[in-house]
Amino acid sequence: MKAKQFFKTAAGGAVIGVAMIIPGVSGGTLAVLLNLYDDMIDSISNLFKNFKKSISFLLPLLLGAAVAMIAAYFPINYALEHAPLPTVLLFAGLMIGSIPQLLKETRKNGFNKLNVLSFIIPLAVVVGICFIPSMGDVDLSSAMDAGDYVLLFIIGLLASCALVVPGISGSMLLMIFGYYDQIFATISALTSSFGHSILVLGVFAAGIVVGFFTIAKLMKLLLTKFPRGTYWAIVGFVVGSIPAIFITFDYAGSPLGTLHIVFGVILCLLGIIASYAVNEFFSKKQNKDLPEQSSQTA
Repeated sequence: MKAKQFFKTAAGGAVIGVAMIIPGVSGGTLAVLLNLYDDMIDSISNLFKNFKKSISFLLPLLLGAAVAMIAAYFPINYALEHAPLPTVLLFAGLMIGSIPQLLKETRKNGFNKLNVLSFIIPLAVVVGICFIPSMGDVDLSSAMDAGDYVLLFIIGLLASCALVVPGISGSMLLMIFGYYDQIFATISALTSSFGHSILVLGVFAAGIVVGFFTIAKLMKLLLTKFPRGTYWAIVGFVVGSIPAIFITFDYAGSPLGTLHIVFGVILCLLGIIASYAVNEFFSKKQNKDLPEQSSQTA
């Protein structure tokens, strides 16, 4: 992979990594909007078949995501604590601005009446998840028994949906099951309780990896066998994730003065304009490159 493509993919991974920190925002959704989704699913599904090609794509993507998650965790938390509405509106704007290009690409596969259900059901699922009450924080201390580790592995499996299924927020799922704060507390405890923290995080990561590959295989099958319905379902997931951001966030005690609202609306509009412009630019560039590639092949 050329250096330019490496850094471009890593930058996309960084955006996905930041998204995964924010409850209600889906890493899979951002992968779709950044036009990385198909390559990501294909690379995961064919990792052992086309190892060199797959790893050359996944390595910068995962590296970018990991670095961004570590670097952005505290700034994002600070922004959500002190300026929650502007922060949420900015991300909503970035997502809204990308939807026209997503719809344009999806319509290339056609549309029929059944695709209305393909669109509505995923949208309803994403919004519906937001109304599931939290089960309360769990105990990830050294007092955990074998059953707790099995449950932690299963939670990792569910969290992996956020990486592969657009619209599903991993951080939101962790909050619902009571693992969000505890997982990050375990990361913070690496310096004081290294052995137990590594064990907990290792089990959780193992669940994510197993789910990551399993669900990617399923998505690859759906995209191959039922491309039209699957792409419209992806649009439903993406559109549903926009109201999900606002529903998920807890505004109790958050500053919501006039300045925050005005600033948030401005950021939302800027996000829409920037996202739409970037998508249009890359779409035109891609369409321009296609004839050149075809002529070279001919």
